Amino acid sequence: MAENRVVEGRMVTPNRLAELIEGEDVMDAEPIVDADRDCPDCGGDVLEVGYMPSIAEFVTGQKCQECGWSETDREE
Repeated sequence: MAENRVVEGRMVTPNRLAELIEGEDVMDAEPIVDADRDCPDCGGDVLEVGYMPSIAEFVTGQKCQECGWSETDREE
């Protein structure tokens, strides 16, 4: 799978995708993969990335390639 992907018209790295989902810098991110779902807002393709926002937390985030929708697996 390609290391960089296009999201909302811009090429992003795994770290940058994680930052778009998290809203701030992250420590590290795994490679980007295709999520097995469509965006609930626009129907576009959804990407998934695992990342560490802090030393003690691992989060899996999903982000639409076409619009601003995103979510994480954090329990609210």
